[in-house]
Amino acid sequence: MTTMNRQVQLRRRPNGLPQPEDFAIVETPVPHPGPGELLVRTHFLSLDPYMRGRMNDGKSYAAPTPLNAVMPGGTVGEVVASNDPSIAVGSIVTGGGGWQEFAVLNARSVRVVDASLAPISTAIGVLGMPGQTAWYGLNVIGRPQAGQTVVVGAATGAVGSVVGQLARLAGCRVVGVAGSDAKCAHAVHDLGFDACVNHRSHDVSSLTDVLQQACPDGIDIYFENVGGATLAAVLPNLNQGARIPLCGLISRYNGEDQTPLNLGPLLSNRVTLQGFIISDHPDTFPIFFADVAPRVQSGQVRYREDIVDGLANAPQAFVRLFSGENFGKLVIRVAS
Repeated sequence: MTTMNRQVQLRRRPNGLPQPEDFAIVETPVPHPGPGELLVRTHFLSLDPYMRGRMNDGKSYAAPTPLNAVMPGGTVGEVVASNDPSIAVGSIVTGGGGWQEFAVLNARSVRVVDASLAPISTAIGVLGMPGQTAWYGLNVIGRPQAGQTVVVGAATGAVGSVVGQLARLAGCRVVGVAGSDAKCAHAVHDLGFDACVNHRSHDVSSLTDVLQQACPDGIDIYFENVGGATLAAVLPNLNQGARIPLCGLISRYNGEDQTPLNLGPLLSNRVTLQGFIISDHPDTFPIFFADVAPRVQSGQVRYREDIVDGLANAPQAFVRLFSGENFGKLVIRVAS
């Protein structure tokens, strides 16, 4: 085994859209696990929009990443050294290994992955944090009922694609909003959405009208992870008693979105808008997994991964998240 560990560290705090120069690729000695710890070789690294917030030095739900520290992130990999009898060398585990080739993790902080169930990359995608986010927001906050209309922002992303499929399985009409015609075609033809709107083809006014046409009975649930023009267009189409699970606002993460919002419909329609952070709800993971894993195995819930090879390419791939260039769950293949 190599003695050096390649890492991607935060070099400087971005001003607006992150740039590859905000990161530094360094090599440090491979660390040694202490009592109750594991040394894990990363196979796959998840890239997610929430990481942009960790690059800022400001108040949030999690502490900012220090400069010259490893960027945080979910990983799945192989245990190459174990100081915990409950997890053997060779086990595949998922945890918060960060942007690096090797990580020391507390054995109690990881989950052992059944590699026979699905490709191990799904442990940081449809069967991991993004999938759990979709399941929790839709079912616990959205409370879908058959015949209702669900609109999903970022419909072909790691979270939105799962939301839409679960809503369809619950008997709902599902309308997606995505950033290209190709993504909309994928949502309808591959994921089973009833309709999908390309938000890049419309301003707020016309997007509002197109959503009204796609949702003739109004919107009962809007799964929000975008903000901006999509949220502005959804608000006038909400039904009385509508629910908005809010897990992200990617249009605002880099400070560029200035879309005005008319919040009047939230009041007049007695809408419930609830933000949530999925790490607050670890107790729901077994329930989510028991529900969704069989659906993934059977093909009822499908997933698409956008895999980029090489840890050194993580900074540039991360930037793509904010331009909408990624198509599906963005994953870095660190090692085979």
